[in-house]
Amino acid sequence: MTRGELEKALGRALEDPSLRVLGIHPAGGGCIHSASRIATTAGDFFAKWNDDCPDDAFLREADGLRELAATGSDLAVPRVLDAQPPSARVPAFILMEYLPPATQEVSGHDEALGRGLAAIHRRTAPSYGFDTDTYCGPTRQDNTRSRSWVEFYGERRLRPLVGLLESKRALPATERKTYDRLIERLSSLVPEGAPPSLIHGDLWSGNVMRSARGPAVFDPACAYSDREMEFGITTLFGGFAARFWSAYEEAWPLPEGWHERNPLYQLYHLLNHFLIFGGHYGREAIAIAKRFA
Repeated sequence: MTRGELEKALGRALEDPSLRVLGIHPAGGGCIHSASRIATTAGDFFAKWNDDCPDDAFLREADGLRELAATGSDLAVPRVLDAQPPSARVPAFILMEYLPPATQEVSGHDEALGRGLAAIHRRTAPSYGFDTDTYCGPTRQDNTRSRSWVEFYGERRLRPLVGLLESKRALPATERKTYDRLIERLSSLVPEGAPPSLIHGDLWSGNVMRSARGPAVFDPACAYSDREMEFGITTLFGGFAARFWSAYEEAWPLPEGWHERNPLYQLYHLLNHFLIFGGHYGREAIAIAKRFA
C-alpha cells in the first residue's frame, strides 16, 4: 500500500481526517503478506496487505483476533482497527494496534503464555467449528459446525487437504489410500467428548512475541476444536520452553494419552506445509499416516 492509501485507511478507521503518515517501517517474519509498522501523527499502528490473496483473508483474520480478545485472557491480542477486501485500487488489508516489543527481558513470560493459552482454551462453544471459515496460511479452513470431533477433524481438516494435494502436488494414489484409511480409523484413534475449545490454530513460535504488555499472540487460524489440536504445531516446530508447558498443565491438565495422539495433529500442519512449500513435509506426513492407518 502507498503512503496515501495507508493515510486514508487509518484516517477513516480512527475518524481522524487530519492523520498523517510519518513513516513506513517494514516488519520481517512473514512469508505471505507485506507487513509494516506505520508511524503516524496519532501514534504507531500495524498494517498487513496483499494484492494476491483470498478476498476475505484479512476479514477472517480480524474475526479470529476479536474472538481471541473476547476470551479476556491475560495475553495481549492486537486490537483490530479495520479490515477490508481488495478494491479497484487498494489491495486487501488489515489495520491493527501496534504492540511494541519488550525493551528488556521480563521474567515469567513463558509461564504467563501457558496460563493465558489455557484461559483461551476455556472459552467453549456448543459445537466444533467457527462462525466463518478461516485460513491457516493461505489455506482455507472449512469451519462448518459439527457435534462430532472425529467428523470435524477428518472431514473439515484432513480430507480437504488430501484432496488439494492430489490435485496440486500429484499425490500418489497409494498415499491417498493411506490417508483415507487413517481418516476412516480416526474414531479409534482420537476420543470424542472433549469440549469444543477456542484454539489459536497456528500457534508456532513465530506467532508469539514478548511485547511491552506481556506475551502476545497474533496471526490466528481460529476454530472451536479439541484443544489437543493446538499442540500439533507448537510441538512440530518447537520454541516453547518447559515453563510454558508446566504452567499450562497447572492451569488445565491435558488428558491422558495426548502425547501419543499428538502426531495426528502434527499431521494437519505437515500436510498444509507440504501443500504450500512442497519438499520434505510430504515424507514426514506420510510416515505419520502409515504409523496410524
